[in-house]
Amino acid sequence: MAKNPPLFSLQILTTLTVFFSLFHPSIPLKAETEALLEFKNQLEDPLNYLDSWGKDSDSPCGFFGVSCDPSTGLVTEISLDNKSLSGSLSPSISMLQSLQSLVLPSNSISGEIPWELSNCTNLRVLNLTGNNMNGSLPDLSGLRNLKILDISVNYFSGGFPNWVVNLNQLVSLGLGDNDYDEGEIPRSIGNLKNLTWLFLAGSNLRGEIPESIFELSALGTLDISTNNISGNFPKSISKLRNLWKIELFQNNLTGELPVEVADLSLLQEIDISANQMFGKLPQEIGNLKLLTVFQLYENDFSGELPMGFGDLRHLKSFSIYRNRFTGQFPENLGRFSPLNTIDISENQFSGGFPKFLCETGNLQFLLALENNFSGEFADNYGGCKSLERLRINQNNLSGEIPDGLWALPSAKMIDFSDNGFTGGISPNIGISTSLNELVLTNNRFSGELPAELGKLTQLERLQLNNNEFSGEIPAEIGSLKQLSSLHLEENSFTGQIPAELRQCARLVDLNLAVNSLSGIIPNAISQINSLNSLNLSRNVLKGSIPKNLQMLKLSSIDLSKNHLTGKIPVFLLSMGGDQAFVGNKGLCIDGSSDTEPNSGLAVCSGNSLHKRFIGNKRVIFCIILAALVVILGGLLLVNYWNFKHSEANDMENDLRWDKEINPKWNLESFHPVELDAEEICNLDEENLIGSGGTGKVYRLDLKKGVGTVAVKKLWKGNAVKVSATEMNILGKIRHRNVLKLYACLLRGGSSFLVFEYMENGNVFQALHREIKGGEVELDWYKRYRIALGAAKGLAYLHHDCSLPIIHRDIKSTNILLNEDYEPKIADFGVAKIAERFSSHGGSETSCFAGTHGYIAPELAYTLNVTEKSDVYSFGVVLLELVTGRRAIEHEYGEGKDLVYWVSTHLYNLKDVLTVLDNKIVSDSIRDGMIKVLKIAILCTTKLPNLRPSMKDVVKMLVDAEPYTFRCPSKHGKKEQVLV
Repeated sequence: MAKNPPLFSLQILTTLTVFFSLFHPSIPLKAETEALLEFKNQLEDPLNYLDSWGKDSDSPCGFFGVSCDPSTGLVTEISLDNKSLSGSLSPSISMLQSLQSLVLPSNSISGEIPWELSNCTNLRVLNLTGNNMNGSLPDLSGLRNLKILDISVNYFSGGFPNWVVNLNQLVSLGLGDNDYDEGEIPRSIGNLKNLTWLFLAGSNLRGEIPESIFELSALGTLDISTNNISGNFPKSISKLRNLWKIELFQNNLTGELPVEVADLSLLQEIDISANQMFGKLPQEIGNLKLLTVFQLYENDFSGELPMGFGDLRHLKSFSIYRNRFTGQFPENLGRFSPLNTIDISENQFSGGFPKFLCETGNLQFLLALENNFSGEFADNYGGCKSLERLRINQNNLSGEIPDGLWALPSAKMIDFSDNGFTGGISPNIGISTSLNELVLTNNRFSGELPAELGKLTQLERLQLNNNEFSGEIPAEIGSLKQLSSLHLEENSFTGQIPAELRQCARLVDLNLAVNSLSGIIPNAISQINSLNSLNLSRNVLKGSIPKNLQMLKLSSIDLSKNHLTGKIPVFLLSMGGDQAFVGNKGLCIDGSSDTEPNSGLAVCSGNSLHKRFIGNKRVIFCIILAALVVILGGLLLVNYWNFKHSEANDMENDLRWDKEINPKWNLESFHPVELDAEEICNLDEENLIGSGGTGKVYRLDLKKGVGTVAVKKLWKGNAVKVSATEMNILGKIRHRNVLKLYACLLRGGSSFLVFEYMENGNVFQALHREIKGGEVELDWYKRYRIALGAAKGLAYLHHDCSLPIIHRDIKSTNILLNEDYEPKIADFGVAKIAERFSSHGGSETSCFAGTHGYIAPELAYTLNVTEKSDVYSFGVVLLELVTGRRAIEHEYGEGKDLVYWVSTHLYNLKDVLTVLDNKIVSDSIRDGMIKVLKIAILCTTKLPNLRPSMKDVVKMLVDAEPYTFRCPSKHGKKEQVLV
């Protein structure tokens, strides 16, 4: 039968193509060039690394990052590590039939792995770690020559790639830190007999470690950390005699650490932290002579540590905090090794403090808080100039601090609090110029403070309270421009409060209580615009209270028990309450004020002072009776019974301003919970957790019902107005991101609001709190969840209520956090219910509300408050979450705020990156942070009509969702967790 002519022609053409390709290498080279150019076209190259990849090149071998076989000229390797590339992988890569190595780690490449890659059968190295790739993994089991496969630290989803067990040539396998469905380690993983490196961290794995894994006799690194692996720590691990690194932290492992681990003579690093293991450590563990890293913090180990740890020669990091170890600490630990980090906090060690932790001069982190160490701190630590973080607080240590320990040039934190130390602060403290925090609280330090404290220009917290310091407060403290917290209370300081404190422009918390300070309250304190809490109580201060103090945004003030005179500024009285001013015989309140004292404050009346005591009916009766005697002295013929009747009527009229006798509480409940009015209203000052412009907030553990609640006791002048507002709003609405109001209790002029209790305080506090090791409390994943949850709550108020609710005071302190860091919008004391169909699109209000730094710019020229004013304030909160900064900081300039500061950093990408909070930013989350930054900028646009609605904000935030929370470091090894 005759051949089909077109088909016959095609066969001839194919044959000729193959024939000529054998003798003309330029033909396949051109095809490979075109494949690489297509590969380039699907990538974005902001730093122009691929500029050498040109169409006119005769060969791709001159392309940057490309290597070729010297004999055939065909491409064998593409290596573009950490070149800021983005875009996606082109299937054209499959045209490179001689490709042996594709190395593209630490970029921002997204999209899926093209299934065509499986055609590159000569591939030996495939490294795509640290990108943004996603989707299900294609089956690459056809790449039988693969020796290195690393696709970790991406966003791959779907089932765990069990097909890898067929790649029996593998030496290195990295699959971890992805978003797989929950699954188990394949039982046949033991087929990979050549493996030396296995990284399965963060892979959503459950179940026990299969026994077959212990047949991988060549294995050097085993990392299955950050999963849900259960069962006892496997004894069979002793079979892996080449193992030098074990990472099993953050799982659900139980049982004791088996003695068989001591058979791993090559072991250098072991981390089994954050599991549920218990028992004593085998003494033999101390014989692992090559150990450099030993970490098992956050378990339930007990007993004494093996003394063999003291003989180790290579140990660098030792972290066992939050266990139950007891007894004496191995005396020689660190004596012969280059120890860099040690954290033995939150155990029960006793006896003398170990002497040789810094013997080799490498120690940077020394953390031993919350133990039972006693005796003096060894003198040899005075030479430990490498220290950056020193915390030995909450022990039973005594004696004087070695002089050299005051002079640590690299130290950022020194915390000696809650011990029995004596002596003074050495003038050598001026050498510690890197210090951020100096905490000496609750000791017996004495003497005068050295002027050299003024040299600590990076200092943010200075806490010297409850000691025996004396003399004057040095004026040099005014040089501490970064200082945010100054606690000198409960000492013996004398002299005047230095006016130089006004130079501490970032000071938020100032406490000088319980000293012997004299003179007047300097007006300079009124110039500390950032001040939020002021306590000068129990001194011998005199003179009047500076009126300008009420210009500050104080949430807490206490000037009680001094010798102050004159009128109390009305705002300070309404904010601090009577208790903030008692014990000053010369102070009085304005008689025209609506605020009524319930303690020994006098009422200003011309030049005379009349003491008035609420509730003391006998005193009031005597005053009234005396007046009646004067008036009725000449009316002796008045009938005795008429007199008594008249007396009673006069008494009733004069007591109208007081409470009813033996009143009943009016309880209005908004949720079906059991409440006892007397229990709620009998509050203990020890449980005070906050104080603000509308009242004080207490933590209360109810005997019945919902457990722990927060109770707000409203200032008397605001009680009716504020409680009515909050009841009207919170009593009706229901949303998981709006604080729940359980009930309101009213009686006379008193008012109590009962809310759900929020364990983690507010967003502002959480942003600026540190946890173990100086780490910030809120990573980006938590911050994103807070942003999204708060946005949903605010969107509900604006869009889903029958009439829109405008909060009018959205700020980071009014967004509270429960134990899971879920946000809830709170403090509706100044909120308004808007008219949806208002001609202005909002609610016209007659009074100003809001907080400096969060107030929308249009409120400078109009009282027309709309939902867009809330959007602006929420945008400022987003900026706080992204930058880690405060809404108002001295660095921004006078009259400037966070919105202004961010606007000066938007000219190029390099400048934008400086805006992101450097405490949390990493390559894997940078893009997500920038997305939220863009949303914040939209929200804080000057013109209200250009701002998005809160519904739109929620949609944008959903689009910016990080795929998962992941550790920022590569290969799963999380940052050292330090107290």
